[in-house]
Amino acid sequence: MDKEQKNIITQTIKECLRNKFQNYEPETTSMPFHFRLLGKDRMALYSFIHSINTNFGTAIFEPVAQKLALPRFSTVETQQKAKTIIYSDAQHEIQRIIDSLETASSKPAKLEEIERIRKLCQSGEPINVKLTKIDLKLISHDGKMFFTDIKSPKPNSGEFRGFKRTLLDWIASELAVNPNANIETFLSMPYNPYEPAKYKRWTMRGMIDLEYELKVADEFWDFLGGEGTYAELLDCFEKAGIELREEIDKYFEKFRNIL
Repeated sequence: MDKEQKNIITQTIKECLRNKFQNYEPETTSMPFHFRLLGKDRMALYSFIHSINTNFGTAIFEPVAQKLALPRFSTVETQQKAKTIIYSDAQHEIQRIIDSLETASSKPAKLEEIERIRKLCQSGEPINVKLTKIDLKLISHDGKMFFTDIKSPKPNSGEFRGFKRTLLDWIASELAVNPNANIETFLSMPYNPYEPAKYKRWTMRGMIDLEYELKVADEFWDFLGGEGTYAELLDCFEKAGIELREEIDKYFEKFRNIL
């Protein structure tokens, strides 16, 4: 990132946090022991952190990702609706793929799976579907589409089947409209909670193609903004935090006499 881009990203982070302040209403639950031990302002801060953690993806990561990707992609959109038709033969093929992965009779092979769906993408009866929204939809300058679902870095293993279906359904619905579409779908995890150790990808092995269906930390951010983006982005978050420190302290000071 150049200096101008870093300033844009830092300002975006600050604006996202300020928007959260404006819309935040702390819980009014009485916690007399906690209040007396830790102080009402600290408890308000704890409540705020818990609140922002639950929607960090949509409140901060998605707007930042959009700003980062704009210079490198033709189109960058967040929270986009997927297409609404999947043909019955493609739907059955997706089920066969998932069944074979669950029984370990095959291994994830995303490129092969896409072509299996493409062959049947307009075969059978059209079925109306309501699919998961696309967190981040990117189109490169050569027309290739990238759809990603931004996830918590520690998902439950039982959720991987649903994740896989979402990624394949997005492909089937897009190919139903344009069988020749060049499309890639993957999961994104904005950070690695195990750093400096490697991300524990083994939990997804067997259902997710780790090479083509998962981008973690620097893989995700560098894909959006270019090599070295992840490290520079962390600096932007740190800078935003420093510049907002007094503002944050002043904001939570008022809760001493409100809670």
